[in-house]
Parts: sequence; structure tokens; C-alpha cells
Amino acid sequence: MSYREQKKLFEDLRSFEHKFSSADKDLYKSFLKRHKDDEDLDTISMRKLKEMYEKYYQNQPKRDLNSLFKKEVEN
Repeated sequence: MSYREQKKLFEDLRSFEHKFSSADKDLYKSFLKRHKDDEDLDTISMRKLKEMYEKYYQNQPKRDLNSLFKKEVEN
């Protein structure tokens, strides 16, 4: 695991920190502290961080932008 990829995961998850459950928030804070101390996360910690990434960041619904460009039909 590269430091760059680890940094990207933390940056992406930062905006979803308020949505974390209490257990996830504690894990995230401990991982973030280790990251700030310039430690590489071990494989188990990295796997848990990726699971949090998939749970909170990747499962966001995509906006339907086509509805913005359609004309409204009046009767």
C-alpha cells in the first residue's frame, strides 16, 4: 500500500466523517492519528479503511443531470 493511496482515502472520507457510526468514527480517528504520525497502515487496518471507503464514499447516489436539460411541457 502506497502512502499516496492511503492519503487519498483519508481525504475522500474526511467529508463523510459526520455520517460515521460511533465504532467507525473511533476506527477512523485512530487510523488518521497513525497516518499523521507518518505510519503505514498494516494490511488489516488498510482493509478496514477500504471497507469504510466503500460503505460511505462509493455508495453515494449519482445525480440525474439529464432532468436539468429537459424542457417542461405545459398543457
